[in-house]
Amino acid sequence: MKTKYMTKTQGEAVNISQFPNFHKSGSITGMKRLYYGVNALLVRCGSYIYNVTSAPEIYNSAH
Repeated sequence: MKTKYMTKTQGEAVNISQFPNFHKSGSITGMKRLYYGVNALLVRCGSYIYNVTSAPEIYNSAH
């Protein structure tokens, strides 16, 4: 599963905490299949993975 990365500082700048998230130890495949959809855009920031599908510019700016 493709997940991009963002530093905590970058995450705070784009207010990433407003998006749905789950802990990094969770199953990316399971979350996509059950909740977010297979085309969800996910970004890891710190210990959490955020679903930023509603704001693709955040996904595009991540590494």
